[in-house]
Amino acid sequence: MSEAKVVKKIQAPADEVWAQLSNFAGIQVGGPIESFSYEGEGVGMVRKIGMGGGMVVERLEEHDAQRRRFAYAIINDDCPLPFSNYSATVNISDDGDDTCTVDWTGTFEPRGVPEEQAIQIATGIYAGAIKGAKIALDLE
Repeated sequence: MSEAKVVKKIQAPADEVWAQLSNFAGIQVGGPIESFSYEGEGVGMVRKIGMGGGMVVERLEEHDAQRRRFAYAIINDDCPLPFSNYSATVNISDDGDDTCTVDWTGTFEPRGVPEEQAIQIATGIYAGAIKGAKIALDLE
């Protein structure tokens, strides 16, 4: 198993960052994301993200607002991303003084590309999502 990890300190209250990042139905179409839909609500809900001519299907595995932690897994084998057996966990910790730390960690088996490239792709996705949350909070 390979691991990709992004840890970012953000100058915003943890609850505000949690509200942005933990919204499993909140993905916006644009950039590499060609389409987006979801089914269900809460743990077990499934989202479908169209990108690269294919579909990434993810299921919300855990959503704990009190601990500011959620986890999800890619559940389709024909995913266009170079991962098999993919799961990720996002933890947001309150650092005090209206700052927080986002820790986004994914584990997977690289598929079709070298491990280093798969890790780069995953960390790029995490960093992009964190940057999107910062933009939504008018921090960038």
